[in-house]
Amino acid sequence: MLSGSCACRQVKYEIRGKLIGPVTYCHCWRCRKHSGSSFGTTAGVAAKDFSVLSGENLLSSWESSRGIYRFFATCCGSPIYKSDESRPEFLGFRLGTLDSDPTVKAQQHFMTDSIAPWVEICDALPRTPGGGPPFGERD
Repeated sequence: MLSGSCACRQVKYEIRGKLIGPVTYCHCWRCRKHSGSSFGTTAGVAAKDFSVLSGENLLSSWESSRGIYRFFATCCGSPIYKSDESRPEFLGFRLGTLDSDPTVKAQQHFMTDSIAPWVEICDALPRTPGGGPPFGERD
């Protein structure tokens, strides 16, 4: 089981079950904007395995692209998870919100053709130049 929370810890969640797909460093402009950093560290989970334990009333969402909804803590602005209407059985989330160790490491850099000009990749992980963010954003 994994646990996570927003920055002020008023919203808490848990994940029962395994992560779906690789842990990814995504360099697309959306992940930079949504995470407020040079790239987003993202993973997926089955929606049935994700539960908000406290602060559900503090969550709000917005549609970041067609059918993609991003949920965030209104108390502090932390991103919590995102859902996709075309794949309701799946959620994506930022590993930076975890309070426990997922025991897996990032496995790839994604959207490296969109990398921020100040970023230099200094590891040997595979790099994928394009094809859209790893969890199905649509323009």
